[in-house]
Amino acid sequence: MAAYFSQILVIVTLVSGLIWLFDVLFQAPKRKAALATAQASNVNLTDEVAESITKEPYIVETAHSIFPVIAFVLVLRSFLYEPFQIPSGSMMPTLLVGDFILVEKFSYGIREPMWRNKIIETGKPERGDIVVFKYPLDPKIDYIKRVVGLPGDKVFYQNKELFIQRACAEGEVCQSVPSKVERVSLGDSEFVQDGSRLKHFNEQLGNVGHEILINPARPDMRSMFYRGENLQVGEFVVPEGQYFVMGDNRDNSTDSRFWGFVPEDNLVGKAVAIWISFEFDRKPSDTLPTWVPTGVRFERVGGIK
Repeated sequence: MAAYFSQILVIVTLVSGLIWLFDVLFQAPKRKAALATAQASNVNLTDEVAESITKEPYIVETAHSIFPVIAFVLVLRSFLYEPFQIPSGSMMPTLLVGDFILVEKFSYGIREPMWRNKIIETGKPERGDIVVFKYPLDPKIDYIKRVVGLPGDKVFYQNKELFIQRACAEGEVCQSVPSKVERVSLGDSEFVQDGSRLKHFNEQLGNVGHEILINPARPDMRSMFYRGENLQVGEFVVPEGQYFVMGDNRDNSTDSRFWGFVPEDNLVGKAVAIWISFEFDRKPSDTLPTWVPTGVRFERVGGIK
């Protein structure tokens, strides 16, 4: 249902708007004329009778009420900002389960809401951006990850270390070897996975400094890595018009290392802010359902790095 929400919103807006417009142009003048005729022939016309003559039909009244609201939601959601909920821990510690975020829809181009064709170019993803996109293997599902590799880049992931050989721009001195992405240890994190406390790092990805988690007890799962033609395991060459993305929780993220690249057409927008964050700490044995929040993390509200 969620995958078709934009299309449903467009249809409801269009139908309600057409009903309202048809009434304004054709039916409302007829009701006014009928009222004028009734007033001319009956000097004792009561307010109740007059109201019944000019009253909008139920379907028109409904369209009149919902059209402005639906149209506003359509414009806001399709072209400006769309809310998303973080469903998993793949972007910890940057984003936690229970975070509700705003995605800026116009960051990477303005698209019409029905078929998502780009109508205005506004920009491209930059290294370090957190992006929401349609999962390439099932576009009905929305994913959120961080952009690591840009078109033309060579990305290497070996022994939990990230290396990038940037694409060579025209007139620029090209890199001959990949550069190791700098990261500084912040010690043990508060998070535990598979009985092992995750290691906490501050990573510098382009101009963006952000935090990542590494599970020292979990292997790289290199046997499951996506492998391009004539490339070694853990080596990725980003095609033109596509992007290499990874989760900040490096050992708990199904990302480009495993299924490949994100085409530009799949981009939904850039994650820019957390507008509310809920804690969900209930157990199945509790009286209230597990989806009922146990608290609000007000300290997490704000911009996203």
